[in-house]
Amino acid sequence: MISAISFNLQAQSVKELENQRKQTLKQLETTSKMLNETKKSQASSLNKIGLIKKNINERKSLIKNISTEINKLDNEMNRLQKETKALNNKLSNLKADYVKLVQDAHIHRSIYSKVMFVLSAESFDQFYRRMRYTREFSEHRKSQVRKIEGVKTQIIQKTDSLGKNKITKVIVVKQKETEAQKLSKDEKKEKVLLTDLQKKEKKLRDDLKIQQRKAADLNNKIERIIAEEIRKAEAKRAEELRKKELAEQKKKPENTSGSSKETETSQKATTSKSSSSTSTLTKEETLISGNFAANSGRLPWPTEKGFISGKFGIHPHPVLQHVETNNKGIYIQTPAGTNARAVFGGVVSQVFNIPGSNWGVIVQHGDYRTVYANLTDIYIKAGDKISAKQSIGKIYTDDENDNKTELYFQIWKGRTLMNPENWIAR
Repeated sequence: MISAISFNLQAQSVKELENQRKQTLKQLETTSKMLNETKKSQASSLNKIGLIKKNINERKSLIKNISTEINKLDNEMNRLQKETKALNNKLSNLKADYVKLVQDAHIHRSIYSKVMFVLSAESFDQFYRRMRYTREFSEHRKSQVRKIEGVKTQIIQKTDSLGKNKITKVIVVKQKETEAQKLSKDEKKEKVLLTDLQKKEKKLRDDLKIQQRKAADLNNKIERIIAEEIRKAEAKRAEELRKKELAEQKKKPENTSGSSKETETSQKATTSKSSSSTSTLTKEETLISGNFAANSGRLPWPTEKGFISGKFGIHPHPVLQHVETNNKGIYIQTPAGTNARAVFGGVVSQVFNIPGSNWGVIVQHGDYRTVYANLTDIYIKAGDKISAKQSIGKIYTDDENDNKTELYFQIWKGRTLMNPENWIAR
């Protein structure tokens, strides 16, 4: 999954950097695949320049990662060389000590010599100490052999790791050179495309107006749908509470005096309590809301592959000067044929259509809602209970815009829009 690199590269191990390099290469494969899908049309487009910009950023990130990995490999190899040298010195000392032990053992090699050494003791205490010395001497020799073998094993392991790191370094240095060449080509392509698009400023502005109008229609419809859903839910809860309060009042014994006044007071209290409780969620919805909120920053992406091509909020236009775009959600660009998937378990509350914007789906997660728009084939229906990562529908591929395949994704808490980037996993 595509995400911003948030790790401190200096603090990472060689293995972590290697895994990150492989992940970034996968991301580049995805972006390159989408870029290849645009080659049918040779005309310059915002889609092409967006993909090339993404390629450039990912390649720069990859080169930075590789540079850090090379430094880490150098440090690791220096450490291994020092440790190997120290182990070899230790091995030499152990061998020298062992040779001396063998020589001493050779001098006193016969059983007779050992027996005489023990029996010639002048006291029982000396006899005991000589017995213990003979036994410990034998154990010491065995211990020296084990130490020598252990150090030899460590040297073999260090040498093997050193060899692997050297091979890895050769590979990543070559990869860095290759990526640097590709980066240079991408930057030249970007410059050519920018120059060409800047010549088409009028068309870009006209296209932007059309896109903004469609986006406004879509956002307004989503807002109206969600507001109506909340209104109906609140009205339903208020009615249920009112009926419950009236039923409780009927169970109470009636008083003969002042009954009319008490009834009126009771009805007012019921109405007041109902109006103050209309926004209360059911127990199940409260539980789902809590679980959804607890997963902030860890929700899966609504697509298996892709990258954020349009960020939430106000941002400068990629080509037009002094022009800003205001996104009420995020746009995720992905390869053609990709499905949108639920980011959390919930209930499908709406499946709706807007001419020119294809289909949209709203999934309720207690007090939260997620919106998935620009879909063609829909795999679910309103009222369905769905699970996390379940496919919702196929994302529309625009044949007239370089086969651009882009999902529009929103997260709402009640009537308030949230920034989806703060919720999905990085």
